[in-house]
Amino acid sequence: MDPLTLTEGEPAKAVRLSNAEAEALGSAELAVVTRAPGSDDWFVAAGTKVGVVRVGQLQVSIQPKISIDRLVFLMGYATKPKFWRNHSVLLDVESDLPEALAHAFTRLAGKAVEQGLLQGYKTVDDSLPVLRGRIRVRDQISHRYGIGLPLEVTYDDFTVDIPENQILLATTIRLLRMANLSAPVRQRLQRLRLQLAVVTELGRGDMMPDWQATRLNTRYQPALHLAALILAGDSFEQRVGDLEVSGFVFDMWKIYEDFVSVALREAMTPFGGSASLQHRMYLDEADQVEMRPDFLWTTLDGRRIVVDAKYKAEKPAGFPQADLYQLLAYCTVLGLSEGHLVYAAGNELAVEHAVRGAEVAITCHTLDLDQPPERLLEQVGDLASRLIA
Repeated sequence: MDPLTLTEGEPAKAVRLSNAEAEALGSAELAVVTRAPGSDDWFVAAGTKVGVVRVGQLQVSIQPKISIDRLVFLMGYATKPKFWRNHSVLLDVESDLPEALAHAFTRLAGKAVEQGLLQGYKTVDDSLPVLRGRIRVRDQISHRYGIGLPLEVTYDDFTVDIPENQILLATTIRLLRMANLSAPVRQRLQRLRLQLAVVTELGRGDMMPDWQATRLNTRYQPALHLAALILAGDSFEQRVGDLEVSGFVFDMWKIYEDFVSVALREAMTPFGGSASLQHRMYLDEADQVEMRPDFLWTTLDGRRIVVDAKYKAEKPAGFPQADLYQLLAYCTVLGLSEGHLVYAAGNELAVEHAVRGAEVAITCHTLDLDQPPERLLEQVGDLASRLIA
């Protein structure tokens, strides 16, 4: 069966699907699926996720409307702004998102380990017949009940089984589980896994270990930052009806909202003040209706600025009213006379809505995501200046 390629924002395609395939795509929220009138075909359009999924024998590639390298910058900047401001990852922008990420990861990880695996000290708790390190007296008494051997000891081991290598291994395994990768990329991943064979594999559900950037792990850092983005993707395997559904996808709305919140925080910091991301507050006096604006800035003199980021395609009829109602609620609770919406769109003029019967103005701004990273950050800087002013 030929792969199905969908792109964000493009019109729905008429596709011949079985009822089971259509149900699986729709129920898993991987695409918007509707029955074509008077036909056995289905209209299928991209939803809010991007990536690659497999529904039974059907492979569906969901492409972002922006280039893949721009998408990776948005994801990266939201996690490590200082690193991604000054670094970029070469991606094959013609490939599917998982393929492009896997190709870039094998290149960066291969470069990181080509001089040998990084080693470091790791604290180990063990039971040994000889003394090494120091005895854990409490464990010796509680576990051995006075028996002299073995000894419950703690020691520092100089090993390759450190967080940096564990993260590279976890990312390699995550990518190898994807069924849609090309043979050359899969071979490079298998080679990388063999190089990391002496590293402990993390169990399903285990938290990723923390690592700190140091002079010693400089050659690992680009691969580790990209690994963090790959591991943040939603990799899933599930059954919908009689079909196996698997894939690797990202939520575009979350990528965009995270980027706007972090980029605004970085841009507004020089003006003085503090940011609260996903600020928790309540609509009602009984604290039962929770609200979470994406970004709340408090200036040094106590003035507050509320912003919500909305990743939505441009619509000729204007911006959705629900977003305006949401901002009005934020402004009402916070006692503010103005609120701000930041949409993903092209170069459009800001639109201001003065609310009838209330001294509240809601301004809609737009960010052009097709711009190079430096220009995109300049747009955010200009927006920050307007918000502060």
